[in-house]
This record gives sequence, C-alpha cells and structure tokens, in this order.
Amino acid sequence: MIYAKKCPSPRGFTLAAAVPDAYFCSMQMKTIVTITLLFCLSVLLCSCPYSSTHLLDESPSIYVEDDLLGNWATFVTKPASGKEEPVKLILSKKTDTEYNIAFTGKLDELKPFRLVYKDSVTGTAFMSTVAGKQFLNITIKENNYIAELKLKDGKLSLLPLAEHFTSKMIMNNAELRNSVELHYRTRVHPIYDDDFCLKEMVRVN
Repeated sequence: MIYAKKCPSPRGFTLAAAVPDAYFCSMQMKTIVTITLLFCLSVLLCSCPYSSTHLLDESPSIYVEDDLLGNWATFVTKPASGKEEPVKLILSKKTDTEYNIAFTGKLDELKPFRLVYKDSVTGTAFMSTVAGKQFLNITIKENNYIAELKLKDGKLSLLPLAEHFTSKMIMNNAELRNSVELHYRTRVHPIYDDDFCLKEMVRVN
C-alpha cells in the first residue's frame, strides 16, 4: 500500500502568500473581461429583429394605401450611447400592391448586418393582415422582416417583431402566418424589438 507523503508546512505559510498579488489581479481582470464580453454578446444576440426567408403571404394582394406614402420621421434612442438620433422612413409606390421603402439616418445598429449603404437602408415591402393587425413584409437584401404597422391620429409606427417572438422553426409562409397569429392572440403585449421600433413618426418634407 502506498501512502501519500505530507509535505511539511512552515508556520505561517499560506498559498496566498506564496502567489504574487499580480497573479490574482490578472485573474480578476480576465474574469471581468469575460463577463463583459458575454454581456455584450447577449445584448447583441437579443437586439435583433426577426428575419426569415418566408413571408406572411405568398404574394402581395392588398392595395397600396396613399395615406402611408411620403416621408416620416422620429427620434430613436441609441442603446449604446443613450442619445437620441433622427431617423427617416420613406415610403413610395412601386406597384399597385408593393412599396419601395427606405430608412435614413445614423443606422449604426444595422451596420453589423451589412444592410447599410451611405447611411441608408433600402428595400421593398407589401402589406398583410393577420389577427386583425396590419403588417409590412419588408425585404432588404433577400432578408424578410415582419413589422406591425400602426397609423393613428396622423402618426405612423413601425414595430418589428423580435427574433425570439417564436421558438418554432418556421418552414414555410403558412407556418410564419400561424406563428404570428398565435402570438397576437395569446399575448397582451407582443414582443417587439424595441431598439428598431420607429414610434409615432410624423410627416416631414
């Protein structure tokens, strides 16, 4: 039988005394940096509007609403700095059932997604109705985004659904429509991506 031999410990000897303070400082800094990176990563992943290869309808069928056409603007609070920045939404008629859509302003949050060109994001959109609500199917660089549309008292709001509004893997247009309808019929407050919401926009030149 083999017995482990105990090493003699001088009186007053401690591990902390043997290890330099710099080591503990280094480990603490590494821990802080790791936590910070994980926090930033979680914010980045959560702060993302829902995108899909699918749409609420196979093809546009609702006619363009003249009341929506034109330039709309509002101020948004930047999540990183807390500053308010102006953002403009431009809607024009592409066809009888489709819109040209453009966003202009300091769109730093969208730059990681490679959607911004010269401080603008452009695409197309068409309207769908689900659960008694109006939505825009917005297509930008082959990515589709779903945003609830509200026009009240002359002010327009565009409220994109958050990436985690559903945990279901969407396989086709019908499943996307069913998921949105279920979400609105079972929740008092829909899950929007607040960082990308444009609320109570007013008409501008």
